[in-house]
Amino acid sequence: MVTEAEKNPATKVVPDAGSNLSKKEQVADMFNNIAGKYDFLNHFLSLGIDKGWRKKAIAEIAKIQPNLILDVATGTGDLAIAASKLNPEKITGVDIAEQMLEVGRKKLKERGLDELITLSKGDSEALPFDNGEFDAITCAYGVRNFEHLHAGLREMSRVMREGGKLAVLEFSRPKSFPMKQLYQLYFKYILPAFGKVVSKHSRAYSYLHESAMAFPEGDDFCIILEECGFKDAKAQPLTFGITTLYTAIK
Repeated sequence: MVTEAEKNPATKVVPDAGSNLSKKEQVADMFNNIAGKYDFLNHFLSLGIDKGWRKKAIAEIAKIQPNLILDVATGTGDLAIAASKLNPEKITGVDIAEQMLEVGRKKLKERGLDELITLSKGDSEALPFDNGEFDAITCAYGVRNFEHLHAGLREMSRVMREGGKLAVLEFSRPKSFPMKQLYQLYFKYILPAFGKVVSKHSRAYSYLHESAMAFPEGDDFCIILEECGFKDAKAQPLTFGITTLYTAIK
């Protein structure tokens, strides 16, 4: 029998291999520590391309005209804010890092979105919502950080209604020359070095590279999605395969 760790080697990749904390606890601590610099680094290190990736994810769930949207691993709320353009009834964001949520709540208040969007502390493996509660679920660069990927995805399936739509953004690995080589140079050396200086966290951006390299991508992740209750899973590489947009229905 194939174990989850064999299907998802990223489960063994942690921010601090010497820590006695679980992966979930380490990830929460890491993001709490870099919360103040996260948005700047996110947009700067992606050269602003991340905004276009989020627009593509939201365009996918727009196809079902969702009223109730859940954004898992919402962080500072960028994807939830992008989803507000769909004029839904309510958007809920959950994350395990309270300091990230605090940054997000300030952004919502500044934009007048704090009544439409609610950000709450929550664990992807034990979502505090009813079965079939949401029309659409999104997640940007969060599934890679799940301690138990299958458990988190099954929870996302549980709280989505029949016919609902999932949109997941996650880093992937370009396959063609020269983007493959440039990507490795940037993600392995430049991004961790710059991220360390700005965020003051010694491992956050090295962990990003290591976890992205270990995470199952493309067809492998689509298979996992279907094992966890989703159907018609598709992978759409974006920007030469730097990131991939995964979609599925329930």
